[in-house]
Amino acid sequence: MENFNQKITIAITGASGAAYALRLLECLVAANYQVYLLCSSAGRVVLDTELNFKLPASPDAASAVLIKKFQAKTEQIKVFGKEQWFSPVASGSAAPKQMVVCPCSTGTLAAISQGMSDNLIERAADVVIKERGQLILVVRETPFSTIHLTNMLSLSQQGVTIMPAAPGFYHQPESINDLVDFMVGRILDHLGIAQEIMPRWGYQI
Repeated sequence: MENFNQKITIAITGASGAAYALRLLECLVAANYQVYLLCSSAGRVVLDTELNFKLPASPDAASAVLIKKFQAKTEQIKVFGKEQWFSPVASGSAAPKQMVVCPCSTGTLAAISQGMSDNLIERAADVVIKERGQLILVVRETPFSTIHLTNMLSLSQQGVTIMPAAPGFYHQPESINDLVDFMVGRILDHLGIAQEIMPRWGYQI
């Protein structure tokens, strides 16, 4: 049985920004994290549309594809379907204490803020909140409506980190990958995971 540094839940929803999700997954695998991955139907559409990456609907097939893509260890990436209610992420006693929704649609944001738990992504987020874990939502939308802002404020007041997909430019990015790494580096910083893909302001790597 493989030994992993820690477990984490990653959810991919139907907002733009699929590249952030795959880069984050790549970095987590490199950091020897075991990843419980949840992907909505819309999330799979965005992966295909933006990156020409087809993630199978079958959880087992999706796990195999991602393990091969990132040369991960056996069972390092475990994909769960939207109604696999007996998966670890649905239980307060078994779910990882850290979760990132990347990218996070405003529909998912709204459902999480209201505690809907109508699918496994929403339930997993609800578990992390109620167990006082760390939840990061990489929200992607523009402009934000008052409804979006109200939902973000409500979750922020409960300790959720709202991290809009808004990369900076002060590091003089030369490619889209540089912009992706800016955001993923910030996510890793908040998770407490050492990273060298994005230097902090004032420091050189």
